[in-house]
Amino acid sequence: MNNYRALLVDDEPLLCRHLASLLTEMWPDLEVIGSAANGEEAFNQIAERRPDVVFLDICMPKVDGITLAKKLTEIEPSPIVVFITAHNEYAVEAFEHEAIDYLLKPIQEDRLEKTLARVQHKLSMGKQQAPVNGQLIETLMQKLQQPEPSEKKLTWIKTTRQGDVYLINPRDVYYFQAEDKYTTVVTDDNEYHIRMPIKELKKQLDEDIFWQVHRSTLVNSGCIEKVSRDFSGRMFVHLKTLDKKLQVSRSFTSVFKQM
Repeated sequence: MNNYRALLVDDEPLLCRHLASLLTEMWPDLEVIGSAANGEEAFNQIAERRPDVVFLDICMPKVDGITLAKKLTEIEPSPIVVFITAHNEYAVEAFEHEAIDYLLKPIQEDRLEKTLARVQHKLSMGKQQAPVNGQLIETLMQKLQQPEPSEKKLTWIKTTRQGDVYLINPRDVYYFQAEDKYTTVVTDDNEYHIRMPIKELKKQLDEDIFWQVHRSTLVNSGCIEKVSRDFSGRMFVHLKTLDKKLQVSRSFTSVFKQM
């Protein structure tokens, strides 16, 4: 079997490490030759190192993924492009710029497996790129306008740290707290980081167990020791065994009005 080379382009190192780990596991013959954190760096690496496939984030500083994909036509032979995005609305534009596929963040293994099958097929055909199909674009538009299917409840949370993969039972989580681009997952003895925003987490967690006490915080009700107020009337949640108190914003104080 041919050995192919891939470059990962994303300004989030954690995602790059996670994707590289998945690719190594799911396609051992694909060599991940490196990563780039922005479009300018990526273009220079692609021109110099000539990867066969590029996993390309759309939202990046300096040069975004769509703009970079246009510039890649200057390189012969140009690599196969798989876009990575957190937003469904980029899907149609991704196909218009000859991406073979796109992956939504957080990347799901079953979806990545299908993408890799497409990439492998395209490579076996010598990277022959078919013209963009108008019917495909119309079908994608219709699909993106359909309501999202109801989310399944999370039975475990997968996160990576220093190349290791951890599976966490949601019931072992004391609280989730949004911080910048990540959400911190706090258990009795450790902290982890995941890419899923609080809004999406709330949909997938048991609302009888996890209560939202702040715009950026979900707390496991079974881990609450007490609720207190300070002299100014602000409310705080105190957690069992953890020396930690979480502020309850005014818009969520109704959660505790029966306590």
